[in-house]
Amino acid sequence: MGKKVRIGIDVGGTFTDAVVIDAESYEVIAKKKIPTTHNEGVAHGVVRIITALMDEQAISPEDVTFIAHGTTQATNALLEGDVAAVGILGMATGIDARGAKGETNVESIELAPGKFLKSCHTFEDSKSLTDEGIAAAIQDLQRRGAEVIVASEAFSVDNPANERRVMDAAGDMGLYCTGGHEISQLYGLKMRTRTAVVNASLIPKMMETANMTEQAVRDTKIGSDLMIMRCDGGVMSIEEVRKRPILTMLSGLAAGVAGALMYEKVSDGIFFEAGGTSVDISVIKNGKVMIKYAQVGGHKTYLQSLDVRTLGVAGGSMIRVQNNKIVDVGPRSAHIANKQYECFAPEGAITSAKVQMVSPRADDPCEYATVLAQDGKEYSLTLAGAANLLGYVPEGDYARGVAAPNEAAWQTLGSYTGVSAREAARQVMDIAMGKLAVVVEDLIDEYELDRNFITLVGGGGSGAVIVNALAEKMGLKARMAKNAPYISTIGVALAMVREQLERTVANPTDKDIKAIRADVIERIVRSGAKEDTVDVAIEIDAQKNILRAIATGATELRQKSLGAKELTRNELGAIAAESLGAKTERTRYVCGTGRWSLFEAEIQKKALGGLIKLRRSGVAVVDREGVVRLRKEKASYILFPKNRQGNEFHSFLDDHTTYSDANATIPKVFVFYKEKMLDLSGMQTAEQLYSILEVETETLNDEEPILAVAYQ
Repeated sequence: MGKKVRIGIDVGGTFTDAVVIDAESYEVIAKKKIPTTHNEGVAHGVVRIITALMDEQAISPEDVTFIAHGTTQATNALLEGDVAAVGILGMATGIDARGAKGETNVESIELAPGKFLKSCHTFEDSKSLTDEGIAAAIQDLQRRGAEVIVASEAFSVDNPANERRVMDAAGDMGLYCTGGHEISQLYGLKMRTRTAVVNASLIPKMMETANMTEQAVRDTKIGSDLMIMRCDGGVMSIEEVRKRPILTMLSGLAAGVAGALMYEKVSDGIFFEAGGTSVDISVIKNGKVMIKYAQVGGHKTYLQSLDVRTLGVAGGSMIRVQNNKIVDVGPRSAHIANKQYECFAPEGAITSAKVQMVSPRADDPCEYATVLAQDGKEYSLTLAGAANLLGYVPEGDYARGVAAPNEAAWQTLGSYTGVSAREAARQVMDIAMGKLAVVVEDLIDEYELDRNFITLVGGGGSGAVIVNALAEKMGLKARMAKNAPYISTIGVALAMVREQLERTVANPTDKDIKAIRADVIERIVRSGAKEDTVDVAIEIDAQKNILRAIATGATELRQKSLGAKELTRNELGAIAAESLGAKTERTRYVCGTGRWSLFEAEIQKKALGGLIKLRRSGVAVVDREGVVRLRKEKASYILFPKNRQGNEFHSFLDDHTTYSDANATIPKVFVFYKEKMLDLSGMQTAEQLYSILEVETETLNDEEPILAVAYQ
């Protein structure tokens, strides 16, 4: 073949999907789906699907520049309670010891009804810690059933030496061990210990899977290291998975939105990955995913994962009927009831039928509607059927059904409920969209999204069943992702390496910022990124005293935009105008640098019922692919060469700083140059901002143009 490719594999509960993507153009060259090989082991299916694709497409092992795997293994292990028992060795000394003894004693966590993550606990005084004492403590935990050890000491984020001693001792005894400092560098001993316990409980299972999968990929002779999907939308090396398997938890949810970001070039939007049983809803803002702390068994952890809202409303959601009235949609699906969809019945399969009520599961109410066709075959009435009947699913879409049997089924339900087929379908869509609209409204409010700009993006096999009708109901724009059923697998294939570090630091100094930046770069390179490709964003949460560094990078020397079509200035201007709600003729190009173009527009808004017209200006920064990365009204900007940073930019920042008797409030600032967008909006002082800007731009030549945008 000779063409360089990227391979993504996504292992789900039912199917294993794989895609081959051109490494330069991002074009999907091939895609394949096979049943997940639970009995023979997941790795067997992975090697089978890779080998089949490589043979079919004549891909040689050296053509593969990147291979990544998305897995639900960690999530499933937690959902099913298939985890190892954990022994916790807590440590502290002096006045900290009493509190630390309780905070490191994590009680068993209920993962599912009747399924627990079991743990046992012992405690040692850090001051009198000896190698013999550590060994005795670990042996005691082993006798009490511990299969894996957690070392957790108060303030170990400042000095992890004792945790490392415990980890070394456990390793010498043939046991897996996690130190609290490895999982999080935030203060908060209880939450840090709990997160480490969840991580440790997954290690034995994930080690087995990681070893098998890595060997399976090696057997294909592919030289590129296998990367694994993380829960925040990035990937990491399989070596890091062995230490921190918790980071793969919920990664299946992250893969789809990673695909929407990289493949669909979404600026601000809400992404829906809809299957047969449920839909995962997540937010993209300024071209970035929204992240929050995940919970396990109702307990908060220091695991940062995608903010995903999951709802039991999807293509296969069944229709509930009481007293000849449609009352609800879901949560059970045709898959769970083991019924075929009415809209996918073959031509002529349903000509006459009668409605009957079923209980999908033994303890479910007998009010889920199916139709019994003339030949005795039973079909479920579904949300996909309603959407097809009402014309929401376009020709050629994965969820497009067969019209005649679908219509016959809905006429049967309509007659049963005393309305027309279309009215029955309309009632069903209204109920389902009502549930989804509540979640979407919450996300719009929480993330302060602009309703005039956001797009609902549909992915998964049932995306069209949901997004078109929901956009109509809410007055929003919608579109389907290309290759929507494979969008998660595409996300795996295109994902960047990602790492994050958080530390508890009040009023971080220049030294603190430079230290965390250096540490996160070291960690991401260890996770498989090439150092030359790494970008680091620094965030300061002054309320919680958290200093955060987020690094992204690639496994090979490439930029995210490689191979993407560059738009003309007029095309970029039209996108900027739309994002600001302005007319194209009132939008002008102002300046640009690297991949970035800044446009300014005059925006007209009406007040007092249209009696008064307000005029204001807005700016939008658009990248060369047409993704709007920043849009603000009443913002100021400056373009300056690097060697004028000390006077021109400092004067610009000073001009837009608000001074009071108590303090100086600097504006929120974003900086753009070359391929880089630097978010400095979390900085509290001019000194912090200058420090990061100096570190980030130190390798630029003196004449390199830098664009800064500031707003209050």
